[in-house]
Amino acid sequence: MTSLGGVQMVDWNLAVATATRLGRPGPEVSKEEARGIVAELRRHAKVSEEHVRDFTRLTPANPEVADTPVLVVDRPGWVKANVAGFRELLSPLLNKVEERRAGMPGGAVLGAVGGKVTGVEVGMLLSFLASRVLGQYETFAPPGRDLPGAEGGRLLLVAPNIVHVERELEVDPHDFRLWVCLHEETHRTQFTAVPWLRDHLRMEIQSFLEQTDVDPSTLLERLREAVQSLSGGKPGEGGSGEEPAEEEERPSLVELVQTPAQREVLGRLTAVMSLLEGHADYVMDGVGPQVVPTVTEIREKFQKRRATGAGRLDLALRKLLGLDAKLRQYRDGERFVRTVVDEVGMEGFNRVWTSPNTLPTKAEIAKPAEWIARVHRKAD
Repeated sequence: MTSLGGVQMVDWNLAVATATRLGRPGPEVSKEEARGIVAELRRHAKVSEEHVRDFTRLTPANPEVADTPVLVVDRPGWVKANVAGFRELLSPLLNKVEERRAGMPGGAVLGAVGGKVTGVEVGMLLSFLASRVLGQYETFAPPGRDLPGAEGGRLLLVAPNIVHVERELEVDPHDFRLWVCLHEETHRTQFTAVPWLRDHLRMEIQSFLEQTDVDPSTLLERLREAVQSLSGGKPGEGGSGEEPAEEEERPSLVELVQTPAQREVLGRLTAVMSLLEGHADYVMDGVGPQVVPTVTEIREKFQKRRATGAGRLDLALRKLLGLDAKLRQYRDGERFVRTVVDEVGMEGFNRVWTSPNTLPTKAEIAKPAEWIARVHRKAD
């Protein structure tokens, strides 16, 4: 990381320490049970490879890259892995902020204080997410001593969270673990079978970060407007005390502080993520009936849990952070994949992986027929 006077823009060590300190303990299991769970998840991840590749008809472009690590981690392990990924992706933005700060009076002092504050904030966010993520294909993972990685990324399975959810839903634990592995293995197959996808996503994310306005006064003003928008008021207006006739769909805080240029990039990223998540859901449900006897019960209970959240606070935080958008990605993306496969078959759907130009737009995710007309009928 570029630093000013030896001070980092984000105190990453403090972020990890904060997330670890605030993190909830996982479900109680004996050492013997824990060893069995870890071993079973690793077996399921390996078995899922063949199931997913047969169903999707996608094969790794490079066998060496395809052999990416599968890591069964606890919640602190997930935090450490994601901090490493954040450092990798955010370095251009943080360097930009550091350069801006270097010319400011008292920049070194601000850096020291800001790095600590930001480290705590990042840690709080990670502690919230660390108890909810079941698995993750970490696309931009840098290799490390504790968390080995490869150019193609690494697959993380968060054992305590998987056990927590399977107990909460009261489903067959062995079936549930395989079901989760099918979803995550689909993500690994997507990136190992489509070599350009990783670089394309990285370029889009870097483009998003390059558009970030690092001027403090501009950012504070945008944040002020965002808070007022979320609270339903405008500068200089007083509330009437009346409830609106109906609840409007409001953007998240994350969306509100973006620039117009960033919203364009985010639209493309949203379309890609909807495709990837929807494809994974489609595959896990397509393979499921063959290898997961209780897949119907699992899907029904899991969908209900995903839609309702764990409580009012959880729902509020999901909305604030924009996590509701991710839930829509699963739903909209799965509908897109299902519609296209029904119309043109799996081979026809797989044209989506040809190049960045054949990826669906955000509008096409909502209207799959438009993607079919653009990619298939034009080519035919």
